[in-house]
Amino acid sequence: MDSKAILHSGGCHCRRIKWKVRAPPSIVVWKCNCSNCSMRGNTHFVVPSQDFQLDEESKEFLTTYTFGTHTAKHTFCKVCGITSFYFPRSNPDGVGVTVGCVDHGTLKHVEVRDFDGENWESSYEQSGISTFSKKVLEE
Repeated sequence: MDSKAILHSGGCHCRRIKWKVRAPPSIVVWKCNCSNCSMRGNTHFVVPSQDFQLDEESKEFLTTYTFGTHTAKHTFCKVCGITSFYFPRSNPDGVGVTVGCVDHGTLKHVEVRDFDGENWESSYEQSGISTFSKKVLEE
């Protein structure tokens, strides 16, 4: 897989939420079966927080939902309801970016991995997901 970071852009359905993210054109996405992710069909990739930039104008349209441990911060657009990114429990130093919200044209390859959110602790240990917000990408 290509590990050289490039700039991707994306956002929500109504485009009031817009962001840019530095990530390779070939990524690993996580399909989670926890109650929240499975209901909204969340498939996301994780990047270090410093590689994600939310447009300043978008902040007024964001709202946040938490549940369980209240560690994950599920952000979504107040207008269209789409979660285009969130702050995952697995990676408190990172951002989970919804792969379907990335603008077309910059992703070359997407590898899907399962995350067993119904058995969060064991899946967290076995999956290695925590390392995805710590990866140093080539510029």
